Amino acid sequence: MMKLLKPSLIALSLLTSCSVLAEKIAITNTTIYTATDNGVLTNASVVFENGKIISINPLSIKADKIIDGTGKIVTPGLISTMNQFGLVEVNAVSGTRDASAKKGSINFDPSYAYNAETSLIPFARKGGITRSLITPSSRDSVFAGQAFTILMNSSFDSVIDTKSAVVASFGGESKDSRASSLIELIEKLKEQRDKLSNADDESSKKAKAPTDEEEALTALLNGEKPLVASASRSSDLLHLIKIKEEYGVHIVIAGGEDAARVKSQLAEAEIPVMIKVVANLPGSFDSLHASLTTAGELEKAGVKVILFSPDSHMAKNLRLDAGNAISYGMTPQGALEAMTSNVAEVFNMDSGEIAVGRAADLVLWTADPFEISSKVESLWINGEKVTTESRQDKLRDRYISKDNKPRGYIKP
Repeated sequence: MMKLLKPSLIALSLLTSCSVLAEKIAITNTTIYTATDNGVLTNASVVFENGKIISINPLSIKADKIIDGTGKIVTPGLISTMNQFGLVEVNAVSGTRDASAKKGSINFDPSYAYNAETSLIPFARKGGITRSLITPSSRDSVFAGQAFTILMNSSFDSVIDTKSAVVASFGGESKDSRASSLIELIEKLKEQRDKLSNADDESSKKAKAPTDEEEALTALLNGEKPLVASASRSSDLLHLIKIKEEYGVHIVIAGGEDAARVKSQLAEAEIPVMIKVVANLPGSFDSLHASLTTAGELEKAGVKVILFSPDSHMAKNLRLDAGNAISYGMTPQGALEAMTSNVAEVFNMDSGEIAVGRAADLVLWTADPFEISSKVESLWINGEKVTTESRQDKLRDRYISKDNKPRGYIKP
């Protein structure tokens, strides 16, 4: 009898799981920050199913679950960058640091060390973060390696792209002279460009298969992936602009404390800049012009801005950093796009906007997400609701009550 029941039970479980995945959800009567040219929609509705947004403000709403968003705000899920979730748990413990190789290289892939169960990800979800670009680090080489993209759902299959960008450091962050790091990049790009231009020669037809480094350089030259270049001083930024003009590499500046001094050149070259909003004091001679107004100045100049918070332990404060950027000159629309659609566009993600066909990475906020008193009420990643409960919440709940505690915890 049990043998006869097993196939039926399996079929029933499959049907149940499929129905959960196919659940159509609608958030109604809410304010939607779309992060698109549509701006802010009031008294609006958004419907999503099978991980995708399927309609906005439909004439009639038919859904398996309807959530009343009256008085609340819906935004795209925020996207953090330049973080090391799952690679670094405790900075002071070497056994939990996997973000760098002893000898950095352009093809170093840190995703092999990624720990999806890090306690930092649930904590970051409290700040509405649904995806992240994870970057390696290195002070021994120009190239730190490959950045990869994750969904912030703590699942073992959450790495969705292992080669999202090439990461490199220039200027004062380099171990050697800043000239050496720029020269090394130029020489590698030139050498690979020459190899590609000679690829049709008879002598090259019998050449061996390209190495991992050659494939990475080819991807840069073909514009298939960006080069995230950590640099701050204006002179270094101008050299990187020239490299883009010469080799066609899709360069993204990370850091850019001096970027406002060359904002017109960056805008003309269409080079995005990733900014640490709260970097308002010179941490080195490369960042003497760090200012809270930098993000706003770049936005006004027409530079595509991405806001980032490099401290993975406090990445949930990204939205508050954006609030600071607004108070120092950035527009609310620009600040939102700098954490959503701009990131998605630069790093080829299918999220970052509330628009039909985009991934249903959505956050329902109690109020304005840029305000410190606002909280995440609900969060969806690819249409699946994900908890915002963190390790800190569990510890609070564990010790807030005296029930079922050892005597050592309740002794007066």
